[in-house]
Amino acid sequence: MTLDLVCKVGSMALIRREDQDMDYNVFARLGKELRPGMILVTSGATEIGRLDYIRRTGRELSGDPEEDKADYAAQGQAVLMQTYRQFVPPEYGLRQVLVEHTHFNDPEKCAHLLGLFHRAAEQGTIPVVNYNDAVSDEENRKMELAVRRKAGTEVHECVDNDETAAVIAGLVHAKTLVLMTSTEGIYRVPGDPQTLVERVEAHTPEELTRMVRELQESCIGASRAGANGARAKLEYALESALKGSTVIIGHARHHLTDLVKGNVRCTRIGLV
Repeated sequence: MTLDLVCKVGSMALIRREDQDMDYNVFARLGKELRPGMILVTSGATEIGRLDYIRRTGRELSGDPEEDKADYAAQGQAVLMQTYRQFVPPEYGLRQVLVEHTHFNDPEKCAHLLGLFHRAAEQGTIPVVNYNDAVSDEENRKMELAVRRKAGTEVHECVDNDETAAVIAGLVHAKTLVLMTSTEGIYRVPGDPQTLVERVEAHTPEELTRMVRELQESCIGASRAGANGARAKLEYALESALKGSTVIIGHARHHLTDLVKGNVRCTRIGLV
């Protein structure tokens, strides 16, 4: 079975900010559309873990920020998987795949992941991928990546799940990469839905790169502290598009199939 679609959903797309709770409508809509042969890359463990901790204790953690993030992520992973399991059709299994940068910077580990993804499709199951914040150590990660950069090898950090999704799309040669977020796509004027850029398409890699670079100039800010925003999202989208994937950036309130078919407003990036 081919792995044609990689879908990534962002943290803020899974949260109802006004209620400080998970948006179960997004989980339900997405879960019902997932099928074997798709790979889901999900953010949200840290924020959902934080909300779950507050709900159970009435307070937030107040220790070292990096340790608090790890603790929230470890708690949120269980909630994430439990919630997806509620809405994915019962005949399909779910397989949690927690990754770190090392899995994408080592050929043997890449091959192991590729085999896992293909077996999941053949066995009627859906991989649910997330960066393993619970055990990731920033200092060690940066040291390891610095050594690789000094050696002149290609480096994937993958702390941002947009990058993780883009790298996975390239690994499995996905036809489509969908980045579901809390906006309709990329806006030429930040925050103004009327300036949505619906198509960034070109006939050559050079032309596509030029168009994306131009669009990045108008991208500022991010949806939450620690997020890299639209500029980084476009960078990872370009990486996938240059490898042959059609990249769709759209709102998580839409059905996945509608985004793929172009039935709703979104941003499409690719070579034509």
